[in-house]
Amino acid sequence: MAIQPIRIFGDPVLRATAKPVTTFDKELRRLVKDLTDTMLDAPGAGLAAPQLGISLRVFTYNVDGEVGHLINPDLSLTDEEQDGPEGCLSLPGLRFETKRAYGVVARGFNMHGDPVTIEGTQLLARCIQHETDHLDGIIFVDRLDREARKAALKAIREADWGEGPAPTVRLSPHSTFGSAR
Repeated sequence: MAIQPIRIFGDPVLRATAKPVTTFDKELRRLVKDLTDTMLDAPGAGLAAPQLGISLRVFTYNVDGEVGHLINPDLSLTDEEQDGPEGCLSLPGLRFETKRAYGVVARGFNMHGDPVTIEGTQLLARCIQHETDHLDGIIFVDRLDREARKAALKAIREADWGEGPAPTVRLSPHSTFGSAR
């Protein structure tokens, strides 16, 4: 197993837009294995490469017993929405109600460069959207409405891992379905 340390909120790599993968080689397969091993050990429903400090468009997921990965994802979202609790391995112990699309069709590649399409609803859709956000430098607290975001930032400041300067939060450039203020 190749369990790696997970970057915590405040690390600049979590705010950078990850670069597309262009080379599907042994190094990429090792990254997918490290992501998978670290995600399963945490445990988490997903883990994106930037959370390991690697700015590449790769993530893994573990939802309802299905473990997989996606490289260079391109998402199509349903208009139907869902609300639900969301957390993040980069914000340990914190969970907030977050609005997401109910369904997703994600197209990308596997670690060998073969095209892959993943269709999912509910938790799988939430996970794929959450991990793709990481690849765009977006953290789920960016999607919260003003009041919830304020509560999240307070919780981050009060967390034992949240010591240091006030965190920077930016609004998501992606649709919030009209729910953010």
